[in-house]
Amino acid sequence: METTKKQKQGFKGIEAAGLVIIACFIVALCIYKFVLGDPSNFMNNDPNNHPLPGNMLGTIYKGGVVVPVIQTLLLTVLALSVERYFTIRAAFGRGKLVKFVAQIKDALAKNDMEAAQALCDKQRGSVANVVGATLQTYREMEQNAELDKDQKVLAIQKSLEEATALEMPMLQQNLPIIGTITTLGTLMGLLGTVIGMIRSFAALSAGGGTDSVALSTGISEALINTAFGILTGALAVISYNYFTNKIDKLTYSLDEVGFSIVQTFNATHK
Repeated sequence: METTKKQKQGFKGIEAAGLVIIACFIVALCIYKFVLGDPSNFMNNDPNNHPLPGNMLGTIYKGGVVVPVIQTLLLTVLALSVERYFTIRAAFGRGKLVKFVAQIKDALAKNDMEAAQALCDKQRGSVANVVGATLQTYREMEQNAELDKDQKVLAIQKSLEEATALEMPMLQQNLPIIGTITTLGTLMGLLGTVIGMIRSFAALSAGGGTDSVALSTGISEALINTAFGILTGALAVISYNYFTNKIDKLTYSLDEVGFSIVQTFNATHK
């Protein structure tokens, strides 16, 4: 019961990712309408005209309706990346994970379970939660006179696996969304590029002449959406790989400590 209570502590992340996406979409629409589309960014204070020379906000606005969609994806990546940062940081615990693993292994080598439990209580985080739950089973197996050694080892391994299974979903939560935006952001940028080029060619062919305003608008839409799509996809890739690497390090530490606990029980019990 004590271990279960500790597992509830700390920041566990945002489960309602759909609400985050909706909030990002609303923010993106507001930015597109009231910031990028502010009349002061355009000639004669008219958003239908060219942007003022050198005005980037007006130029981005000319990217068209795909811009707020890509902005939504970009804001979602940023929001979920911040959320994942604090969640995974809390999962690592208070101290350095490498030092914690080394101290746990040293306590196990001395068969000092009380010291190992004290380290878990101090460290907290996912690794400490899993180790604490496994140590609790370890002590229960020491007092169990009904099972043989192999059954006790299996019970400890099962406790380790169950505790890990409870922690891992929390670590990987929302990462699939970031992984999806890795591709979706680039595809939306490509869609905006195609739409912009269609408008540009339509302006070239209209009435046998060239509508310079429509032509430049179409080109702006194509280039702006390309840039935003690439930026969104790049940030999503960086974020996804960074947090995946962090989770891999944590998983490796869990495996290392779990193996040490099982080996200690094998070596010290008949």
